[in-house]
Amino acid sequence: MKIEVYSPTIRRREMDAVLTAMVEEKIGPGERNRLLIQTAKDQLHFDFALALRSPAVALQFALQSLGVKNGQAVIISALSPRYYLQVLQDLQLVPLLCDVNFDFPCMTKDTVENAISKKPFDLEVSAVILHHTLGFVPDCASITELGFPVIEDISQSYGSWMKPSAKKNDSDIDNSDNKVNPSGSSLSGHQPSLHGVLHILGLEERDMLTSGGGALLFAMNKKEASLLRGFNGIADEYCLADINAALAVVQFKEIQRNIERRNEISAMYKQACLSLASRTKHRCFITDSESFNNYFSFSLILETGLKDVISYAKKKEILLDNAFDKTIAGAGVCENCPVSNSLAMRTILLPLYPRLRSGDVERVSRLIMTLP
Repeated sequence: MKIEVYSPTIRRREMDAVLTAMVEEKIGPGERNRLLIQTAKDQLHFDFALALRSPAVALQFALQSLGVKNGQAVIISALSPRYYLQVLQDLQLVPLLCDVNFDFPCMTKDTVENAISKKPFDLEVSAVILHHTLGFVPDCASITELGFPVIEDISQSYGSWMKPSAKKNDSDIDNSDNKVNPSGSSLSGHQPSLHGVLHILGLEERDMLTSGGGALLFAMNKKEASLLRGFNGIADEYCLADINAALAVVQFKEIQRNIERRNEISAMYKQACLSLASRTKHRCFITDSESFNNYFSFSLILETGLKDVISYAKKKEILLDNAFDKTIAGAGVCENCPVSNSLAMRTILLPLYPRLRSGDVERVSRLIMTLP
């Protein structure tokens, strides 16, 4: 039986929520849209949010709320989603592409400064869109020091601040704030450290949470929230439908259990990589013990190209994917971002999602150990 590289985590509770919305015949934007915003607020503690029909709409509103002007530049990573380019083009803004480092797939203060140093003298930078690529969390605080408003896209890193803790016996479980899942392990966390002016949480099929399509656009503080309140009361055609919001509400409630499972799977893959490293130069992105990561995915940077490895895995009925196929670099339009271009041709994603069965995880682990 084939193991797909990706599968949305939709269980019985999500399906029941969607069916209930359909039976009530209230599928357009309404009460569940508002419930989704409140559910997200309970976890993120933001001041104000909009639940919108797509991340593209969310990004458009975010940029407009910052007052960007035609012809100004917006700094984006070459490993950002391709739709960023379309939004910037529609707003008549200039994308200023920023490269990354080989060890980390997100922009850093140094790479942003390098991009700025190479821009035309008369090109004015109006904002930075900071994408949390593959679930890794960049140092937004240092980038804000450059003085540009930052829009953080946490679509792939949501829940990265939730840390798995040791297993507990029933007698050891206390009444702390930690949530305990049915397996007996718990996930502890804290208020996420978000430094951007505005934030986007995509809810597309392959985002960390999904509503089948859509996004939340939110501001953590009152000052930043004032930028978004002008969009309050927009036409329903821009707002997330209740049938989608119903799915997303359950996704929020299940996030801790899902991240726990992702951590368990990634631990097995990491162990398999130790064997792989002894005979190849394939490697993972480097993170230290303090790094936040929700294991949105498990990626490998290959010594050579993707073709042979993907073909080898396919023979074992395990599907792999180009990690950056749907990025700007993956589209082949980045002339001055050599690291991103290299990563786009050499980085694969392995199957990692909560619905993977234990036997399938073992099959993928064995594949990792034997990759050519």
